[in-house]
Amino acid sequence: MKDFFEAIADLFVNVLFAPLDALRSLELENWWASNSLNWIFVIIGLVAGTYWVLQLKKYNDNNEEDKDVTAHSFL
Repeated sequence: MKDFFEAIADLFVNVLFAPLDALRSLELENWWASNSLNWIFVIIGLVAGTYWVLQLKKYNDNNEEDKDVTAHSFL
């Protein structure tokens, strides 16, 4: 049973985290390149947020939402 858990640990440490270790070692050479993964996530979040706000504006401009005070039973 101990070998099973050591195999899982070896998988994560030596295989799955290898790209992140490479990014960590790149930090000493170029900060921007080492944080490229973070910048990609920031860009994805900004695009998704912009899309969401534009969709909300579209539904608001079409008056498709019921804004009556009694629109929901819990109000």
